[in-house]
Amino acid sequence: MELNPTITNNGNFPNQITEPAIATAATLPSSEASTVLSSDFETFLKMLTAQAQYQDPLEPIDSSEYAAQLAQFSMVEQQVLANDRLSELTAQMSIANMTQLATLIGMDARTSEPVYFDGSALTIDPDPAEGAEEAVLIVSNSEGIVVQRKEIGVTDEPIRWNGRGQNGALLGEGYYSFELESSALGQVISTLPASTFTRIEEARVTDGQPALILDGGTEVLAVHVNGLREPT
Repeated sequence: MELNPTITNNGNFPNQITEPAIATAATLPSSEASTVLSSDFETFLKMLTAQAQYQDPLEPIDSSEYAAQLAQFSMVEQQVLANDRLSELTAQMSIANMTQLATLIGMDARTSEPVYFDGSALTIDPDPAEGAEEAVLIVSNSEGIVVQRKEIGVTDEPIRWNGRGQNGALLGEGYYSFELESSALGQVISTLPASTFTRIEEARVTDGQPALILDGGTEVLAVHVNGLREPT
């Protein structure tokens, strides 16, 4: 990268180094910007010297402008160094998170995200609304189509879902989501996601966020896991 002074007076003398030339490093990725700063600081000082040597004698540059340009370059340098440090801290935190998540592999995670049904029964953890007199489990497939509505009674005890549709036929493998519809006095008072327990198979980082891979390949961010238990 080469910093070029702008000809601003009579076409012969560089009157001032432009701000975009100085600030370009701040817009680069931190690693590239660090290289730019280390390699071009000497060039920057040479340009300041040339600017003073070839300034228009009829319009000399005020000394405060030199100070301002040096201060601006210093600010950019500090910003890039701070970004480098933040990147290092983020990487360290990601490693720490991965180490912690690795201890969860093999446990059952509680999540309201869609989960994969492979033919084996899933454990549903219902949470009826306060005051509910009836509770209905609503099961939807990956296309959002309701494939089953099942009265389960008002209970917060885990129940087993065997993967059968409204007509009793076994549903195909795939992703399913669950909701719990609570009613009182014949009126629906709430319809909320119902959580399931699914085995954790893998831990990884996705887009900088710690994530868990559940049995069947479902990927959920760790922040969407609202409970853990020993496998059953």
